[in-house]
Amino acid sequence: MAGLSLSNVEVIYDKVFLAIKGVSLEVAQGDIVALLGANGAGKSTTLKTISGLLGPERGLVTRGEISWEGKDILSLGAPERVAGGLVHVLEGRRVFGHLTPDENLIAAFRTGGSTSRLNELRERVYTYFPRLKERFRSKAGYLSGGEQQMLAIGRALMTEPRLIMLDEPSLGLSPILVDEIFTIIREINAAEGTSVLLVEQNAAAALEIVRHAYLIENGHVVMSGSADVLKQNPDVQEFYLGGAGKVNYHEVKHYRRRKRWLA
Repeated sequence: MAGLSLSNVEVIYDKVFLAIKGVSLEVAQGDIVALLGANGAGKSTTLKTISGLLGPERGLVTRGEISWEGKDILSLGAPERVAGGLVHVLEGRRVFGHLTPDENLIAAFRTGGSTSRLNELRERVYTYFPRLKERFRSKAGYLSGGEQQMLAIGRALMTEPRLIMLDEPSLGLSPILVDEIFTIIREINAAEGTSVLLVEQNAAAALEIVRHAYLIENGHVVMSGSADVLKQNPDVQEFYLGGAGKVNYHEVKHYRRRKRWLA
């Protein structure tokens, strides 16, 4: 069924810097997809392009199409995209530190919604993240990094999304917390049918929970396929999954030539 589709999208910052170059990807309804790549590859820019947050950073879509559930959304502002079921959890958590977790959740609920729906959604968030309910009287700024990430995802769920975009949810977290967060992301996808587009530098963790993945480098998508296919690819293993054994520098040179060809 129709979900999210990007076709040959190009983005320029400050009318000079070409950040992403002909990016195409798809997230089917109910699917969970990863966008992998090194720092600065264009992952966050791709998410901001989808959510409509390029403007404050002087970014502009100069080419391509973005459709959501069969409709062109390029002309829509960020609030309209959220109302349409797209929500973006930004890198760095961005919670309201002076508010409690409960107040953060209420702030994300749509204007004019009923109290009963607010309470229903809030209890659903606390079911996924019981630690937030334990600390609902604390200021969000005093929560741990893992708890703040849970709150950021919970706040996104208050908008009743049909697709949730997560930018580096593992950033700065311990391996145990990364496993916990990723398990909950998979539970939300399975229980709610919510599509997920996951941006991650931690490719090993991401490929354990997604069905399909795209690899982006220097603003280009250079590889895509099922999670199993990417995990078995020797180039992905060497450069994104930590490798195995000694590095063969002859092969590294050949890989760099292939990457330029793919780009």
